[in-house]
Amino acid sequence: MNAPFVASEQGGIDPARVTALRAEAEALYLGTRPKTRAAAGAAAHLFEGVPMHWMSDWSTPVPLVVAEATGARLVDIDGNTYDDFCLGDTAALFGHGPAPVRRALIEQAARGLATMLPSPDAAIVGDLLAARFGLAKWQIATTASDANRFAIRAARAATGRPRILVFDGAYHGAVDETFVELDRAGRPANKAGLVGEPRDLSELTRVAPFNDLAAVEAALADGSVACVITEPVMTNCAMVLPQAGFHEGLRELTRRHGTLLLIDETHTLSTGPGGYTRAHWLEPDLFVVGKAIAGGVPAAVWGMSDEVVARLNAARASVPPGHSGIGTTLSGSPLQLAALRATLEEVATQAAYARMNATADAMQAGLDAVIAKAALPWHVARCGARVEVVRAPRPLRNGAEAKAAHFGALEATIHLAMLVRGTLISPFHDMMLASPPTTMDQVERMGRAMDEVLGRLAG
Repeated sequence: MNAPFVASEQGGIDPARVTALRAEAEALYLGTRPKTRAAAGAAAHLFEGVPMHWMSDWSTPVPLVVAEATGARLVDIDGNTYDDFCLGDTAALFGHGPAPVRRALIEQAARGLATMLPSPDAAIVGDLLAARFGLAKWQIATTASDANRFAIRAARAATGRPRILVFDGAYHGAVDETFVELDRAGRPANKAGLVGEPRDLSELTRVAPFNDLAAVEAALADGSVACVITEPVMTNCAMVLPQAGFHEGLRELTRRHGTLLLIDETHTLSTGPGGYTRAHWLEPDLFVVGKAIAGGVPAAVWGMSDEVVARLNAARASVPPGHSGIGTTLSGSPLQLAALRATLEEVATQAAYARMNATADAMQAGLDAVIAKAALPWHVARCGARVEVVRAPRPLRNGAEAKAAHFGALEATIHLAMLVRGTLISPFHDMMLASPPTTMDQVERMGRAMDEVLGRLAG
């Protein structure tokens, strides 16, 4: 259920102001959404009243129920409209229901949804992925979590090594081995919120601070690490940008120690058509992207270099036939392939990214101005079409700094106060996305709403 609201000292803002604004926003939310309140009472057979329990983690008193999502706009079941800058937490990066994807789904549905055999789109999608992202061979999964699991298994098979390295504060979906963080003493430990995990995951997972090449080198030195899995920019703990030379140093260290480099671009696809990897000429051995890659249809892709393919094939040849632990029945379905092809050919284009980045420029400028007006020690971070308000005066360097820049009660209040003013932003931190259909009018409304909210909080 939605966590009880507790105000405390929040980034220099008077907690009494936070509490007062929260109470006002809650009353307005409940008072203008009778159908939403009724829907919450009717969902008795859904755990926490929602089909997936994360949906109860929004800051709303009861879950918002969406009747319609088109472009960059949502309508709830009470008829309230919202400018959507959350966009399904990146899944709808290119807008809700892009027309080419809708057409492809309708056409493919008439020809079949699941066959566990290739469709005519399969080879075309493989060519499109190789041309766009640069790796030689590709596989389709249903989620980025699955794709990361499969890529990690491939890395272990290819290297014969048991361990992986993750960065403290990074996010790679629901992959068991990645639910490890550094505790306050700097020791690896299972993430505090993880449930149902009897193992000490640090036995097979090493953790280093992002941007710390010395820590990476120490972790790789004994030759037991199969792969380093990393986001190019850490995006789920606020936003932590790579410092100059970090990615070059990481690639050099992984090669020196015979460790594969796995880059997860599920969030940083916001950078450009080829993600952060192509924009900055990174050289991964394995590559994953999900969420938005099929225009919002559940699909993900993972790619391998020729060297990894050869080593994986050798590993597979050394064991009896049977389940490799890689793949699921619905992965690579005709429906996924149709959506992937439409997105790659017609939706995630250079022209679309030009619009997205121009819109994000305006978002960043507007938020910079609002923060300066409120005289708050915050800044705006950016990864292409992904914009983040960070409650720190300078860029964050690692996960520990990101954790220190989070203020739960303040963030929840801002999110709800923005929502009742008609603007939806990410529920877990102050992330906003620019999609191709996002308009400048929407950006201006978002800026005015943030100006009003921060004005109320800062005084």
